[in-house]
Amino acid sequence: MAAAETGLEGVGATAPPRPDAGTQRAELLPLLGAALRPGEAWFLIDSRWFKQWKKYVGFDSWDLYHVGEPNLFPGPIDNSGLFADSEAQTLKEHLIDELDYVLVPTEAWNKLVNWYGCIEGQQPIVRKVVEYGLFVKHCKVEVYLLELKLCQNSDPANLVSSYFSKADTVATIEKEMRKLFNIPADQEIRLWSRYMSNTYEQLSKLDSTIQDAGLYQGQVVLIEVKNEDGTWPRQSSLAKSSTATRSLTTSSKSPASSCSSVVASSTITNGDSNNSYGLNCSSLGKGGSSYSCNSYNNRESLPQTQPGLCGLSNLGNTCFMNSALQCLSNTPPLTDYFLEDKYEAEINQDNPLGMRGEIAEAYAELIKQMWSGRHSHVAPRMFKTQVGRFAPQFSGYQQQDSQELLAFLLDGLHEDLNRVKKKPYLELKDANGRPDVVVAKEAWENHQLRNDSIIVDIFHGLFKSTLVCPKCSKVSVTFDPFCYLTLPLPLKKDRPMDVFLVFADPQSRPTQYRVVVPMMGAVSDLCDALSKLSGIPAENMMVTDVYNHRFHKIFQMDEGLSHIMPKDNIFVYEVCKPKEDSAECVTLSVYFREKKARQSNATPGTILYGQPLLLSISKHKITLDYLYSVILERISRYVKLSLVEEFSDVSANHETCNGASGVSEGEIEEMEHQNGEEENREKVLETDTCQSEDCIQDELGKEDLQHRKRLFSFSLVNSYGTSEINSLTTEGKVLKLSSHATLAIDWDSGTRKMLFDDQEAQAFEKHNSMFQPQKKKTTVALRDCIELFTTMETLGEHDPWYCPNCKKHQQATKKFDLWSLPRILVVHLKRFSYNRYWRDKLDTVVDFPIRDLNMSEFVCDPAASPYIYDLIAVSNHYGGMGVGHYTAYAKNQLNGKWYYFDDSSVSPASEEQIVTKAAYVLFYQRRDGEAKRDPSPCTSVELTSEECDGMDTN
Repeated sequence: MAAAETGLEGVGATAPPRPDAGTQRAELLPLLGAALRPGEAWFLIDSRWFKQWKKYVGFDSWDLYHVGEPNLFPGPIDNSGLFADSEAQTLKEHLIDELDYVLVPTEAWNKLVNWYGCIEGQQPIVRKVVEYGLFVKHCKVEVYLLELKLCQNSDPANLVSSYFSKADTVATIEKEMRKLFNIPADQEIRLWSRYMSNTYEQLSKLDSTIQDAGLYQGQVVLIEVKNEDGTWPRQSSLAKSSTATRSLTTSSKSPASSCSSVVASSTITNGDSNNSYGLNCSSLGKGGSSYSCNSYNNRESLPQTQPGLCGLSNLGNTCFMNSALQCLSNTPPLTDYFLEDKYEAEINQDNPLGMRGEIAEAYAELIKQMWSGRHSHVAPRMFKTQVGRFAPQFSGYQQQDSQELLAFLLDGLHEDLNRVKKKPYLELKDANGRPDVVVAKEAWENHQLRNDSIIVDIFHGLFKSTLVCPKCSKVSVTFDPFCYLTLPLPLKKDRPMDVFLVFADPQSRPTQYRVVVPMMGAVSDLCDALSKLSGIPAENMMVTDVYNHRFHKIFQMDEGLSHIMPKDNIFVYEVCKPKEDSAECVTLSVYFREKKARQSNATPGTILYGQPLLLSISKHKITLDYLYSVILERISRYVKLSLVEEFSDVSANHETCNGASGVSEGEIEEMEHQNGEEENREKVLETDTCQSEDCIQDELGKEDLQHRKRLFSFSLVNSYGTSEINSLTTEGKVLKLSSHATLAIDWDSGTRKMLFDDQEAQAFEKHNSMFQPQKKKTTVALRDCIELFTTMETLGEHDPWYCPNCKKHQQATKKFDLWSLPRILVVHLKRFSYNRYWRDKLDTVVDFPIRDLNMSEFVCDPAASPYIYDLIAVSNHYGGMGVGHYTAYAKNQLNGKWYYFDDSSVSPASEEQIVTKAAYVLFYQRRDGEAKRDPSPCTSVELTSEECDGMDTN
């Protein structure tokens, strides 16, 4: 998990020559496009540093001539922005590929390190490529390693954290534990994984991978050493216990393996005397797990509970799965089908699109546990392992989407239980003017020729899709099956942004404002909104992204706000242009640096600290003396000139900000003197040399500072502040600096400690806008979302339709209608939106009915029976994009009461609690006789809706 960068001593003198920009591009381009191969090592690089490198060498496609930007020298590789703890160098949670970091292969990393070096004191972030999936192989870099807590049986409270790859084997864990606890190789041991405080499973197959063994983030693994008399400590402790124990082998259903339950004191059954289902222990399924284990539970079985009120343990970011499973578990026709063992006769092991029946077997086993009435909660470990084997995206322990899992699970169950053994080839037909009722019947019958399962019976409905060519008016009508409705939500038109305004008045603290800007607006809109609150003219503002005490980006007024992410530290500077012609002014970036003495004879290192400055100065006034006096005035609020002789602690009770994104100042950055960067100097600096010391005079300095030693010196640096282009020592003469220039003011440690008040430098005020209540969220009715879904739209230029009449692609109009609806209507509220720069969650409250949802008005089949639905379950998502927590509300079919399912916790709920902004996936059950009848295929269009199973096709 740790990741850091290593420094290079004396880079300027000893580093090998760096190739020119063209050579760097040519060497890295093929490497960055390399395919992932299992077992290879790849390295993480902070995307901000990598983007700076790409600009520097002209790597991006928009750099038509590939000339790059020489003034953007990136300096040493800097990964500090990826760390939650800069000392322990642990990665932040929820980092996103390409957005927060980039992955490069070993050879590319080595080249970049040779060319640029690394920040001193950090280690490279190296990760393995891991292969996922059983049939469809899928490789990905395992960015987050799995943390296991290791302990000895003799001292279970002493837990030692250790990190492993999911591709490591159980033997690797054993080796690490022997090393940690000094257990000789010749001593016989056993490994146990602990799932709850009193439930253990033996890890007996050493060549099984951690992934296949189903171990999850934070799981406890215990090592047991055999006694000298040949007994095992855990056996002797269990023998003294009067509570029930069991040994369960959860291996594949094959001639060589079986599923058995052996009970020490009394028989444990999964049945319920009040439950007519009569459940028995069954195995996970054919080919289920690739390893076997023994488990025991040294607690007494729980008293009888209401069947179905069974929580699901969180195995490590698996709340999304638990939420989806609780919704499906409380879907009566599907659960009855599995509890009554009807699935056994319909398992299709030969379907090439299925999972050999293993998903159906695993789901059935889990449902039987949840509805046995014997458990307050169960751990769905084996079900998750099975899902991960067939769907690699769900194999890890990162947060996923409950709707995406539902889609996979419904499709997987359908193919595992498909009654069609050999699917015929069918050619899609257009309506070509035929009546809708005929085309719809034909489409549904064709669908059932290839797809016939309990999932089709319960969940499938039929869309009507109408496309009209804008040129020839050709109308194309098709009917397509669906398993769930994905409904759009009205998009937000604006967004709040928290920004800091840095005033030109040096005595005013920065102030934090909350402004409301258009969602797709420009930086100029941000400035206009901020101007209304602050009174500062928008034309005097410069918007910046401050990162690690430096300017990561200075925005242009016409740039889109979509480039600004919610986590960015946005600082808006008031830049007062001099009264002279603004064309004669330059805007300079100024960084604070502290010089750190090095142990060797190499060049002293520096660290950036504090809040950078933006100064607008007339070109003809830029002398060192003038710069010094202007900067001294700008920092006078937190540089205490009266404290030169003695230092006094000043404690202020206020909030602080530094734009550092959690990165400490202690990360020393090696200064690389660019002896060969002549073009940089020529571009940003032209000076008239002065050999005489007589020209050193302090014309504009204050009289009391004329003979005082300067508090800091100047250097011309790259935009990252990590590479020195030139030292500014020429006194008296005008410096010819352009707006591309970045200056560093270098302080020695003693002067900074004595004079620089870090607390005051980081202090800021909060504007009233930060305390005003947020705009009340608009409530949207579910019918509004349905109407939006069925509204005619014009296809985009990148998504045209091929018109068979025109023989070319056209931007046709498209309209969806609902032709028939299923017994169980699953409604997915599309809360998450994505684009290149922006990922957002819409937290609009959708007002959906608990009962009496009348969908008849939205069904275009004129012969359809009424469609009245009642809510039976809701999957909730709390939190933002890529993070958060999933729960579920569900109605128990046996007592008709609502319950709240939060992982292993189950609690009663009222109908008033259900409609919230967290509602994500809704489950509705049709209110008619069909819901209580056995499914049978619909074969005739003349059948009434009461006679047709699953959906109307009239």
